[in-house]
Amino acid sequence: MQFVFKLIPQLIAWTIMVLLLLRGIPGRRRGVSLWAAGGFTMGVVGYALLARLASGTVPLGIIRCAVGGSFFLLWVVAVAAVYRSTVRDFPLVRVERFVESPFCAWGGGAIVGMVAGGISASLFPGSESGTVRFLVFSTLALAGVLLVVVARKVEWRLAPSIGVTPSSLPAVLVALLLFSSSSSLVLDLFSPLSMKVMKGTHDFVHQFMESILIPDHIFIRPAIWGYIGFLFGKEVGFWGGMVIWFFPVILISLAIYLEPLPSVAQIRQGAQRRRLLAAAISKKRRTLVIPAIALAALAGAAYRSSFPNVEYWDPKPLSVTATPAGELFIPRKGEVDLEDGRLHKYLYKQGGKEVRFFVLMTPAGKLTVVLDACAICKPDGYGQTEGMVLCYYCKTLIPLDTVGKPGGCNPVPVSFLEREDGVRLDALTLVNSWNRTVQTTTKSSGEGK
Repeated sequence: MQFVFKLIPQLIAWTIMVLLLLRGIPGRRRGVSLWAAGGFTMGVVGYALLARLASGTVPLGIIRCAVGGSFFLLWVVAVAAVYRSTVRDFPLVRVERFVESPFCAWGGGAIVGMVAGGISASLFPGSESGTVRFLVFSTLALAGVLLVVVARKVEWRLAPSIGVTPSSLPAVLVALLLFSSSSSLVLDLFSPLSMKVMKGTHDFVHQFMESILIPDHIFIRPAIWGYIGFLFGKEVGFWGGMVIWFFPVILISLAIYLEPLPSVAQIRQGAQRRRLLAAAISKKRRTLVIPAIALAALAGAAYRSSFPNVEYWDPKPLSVTATPAGELFIPRKGEVDLEDGRLHKYLYKQGGKEVRFFVLMTPAGKLTVVLDACAICKPDGYGQTEGMVLCYYCKTLIPLDTVGKPGGCNPVPVSFLEREDGVRLDALTLVNSWNRTVQTTTKSSGEGK
């Protein structure tokens, strides 16, 4: 049932995509409909075959690359649209003819259909039997084809005044694809984008300050960290990501706004000139409706990314104590089963300080011990979902098979010894590792001196 609820927004977005493709390429409605329907079917079937033949990350990676590539292409279209609207002798003045060519019209419909079909198919959990999977994917492909028919009938009844320009069409299509992919934590692009902005800002400021030796100055260090601490917060990543996220569609809207009005100098009658100018201005305003839809879709994607409707496995940490020799022992079997594939959190207290860490069995069948914190973000901890662990601070997803490896937003690994009966850790090493990590991240956040 949850799969159905997730699928409804995807199918609505797919119907809108087809409708706008038909309106944006009116001269080739039949071909666009056939190729879009075929592309959606190929996307569903292709994902089903790849998920069966390869690991689950391969088809998801292909879809994510396709959606990310479309966002990059949107930036190219946006810059070209602004340039074209401000330069009269722009070499691509025949872009409309190219958009309506069979190659662009049919190929565009097929590509959009394949990506949309793959995103919709990826929402199926895949734990059911082969017969159930076949029925689900067959029904999904049929639904995609039927919605193409529905979109054609709706498009026929739309007012002819609602137009789609060659630049606004890719804007709204890419925005709807990003909205569709935001329903999956693995396919979502806004959270990784925000994290990259935050990490890039962190690295730049850190390297700049290290290069001019500001952190080593005994007088200026406290004041500097107090003022620049906000640059290391997740707010910078969020708002920086928002700028990158919305800017191409804003550029396309600006290009439509800057399109010159028709010349009326040769018309002598003032009333006729005013009517022509009023009609052109009204058409320009109606054309801005499509970029407004794209902005709404991008806003929806950012919201779904920031507030995902996903349940996390985040157990309450179990308290552990050290032996007189300063060793911590976590039994393999007991109150929890370390081999069940779930992360299990523990809490160790020493000298008024608390250390959080968790033990996890990776997909490779090896136990790993890591801090419930990373070397970049504040130590808000991790949760587990959909074959990933999630950093609560920056919403970064870490594949389970990379947990235990250093770098990035991965949990900081801890040295341990694995025995048949469990894992053993040195308490002092654990505490020192936690103190170094927390000291670094809180200092970068402006909370430390």
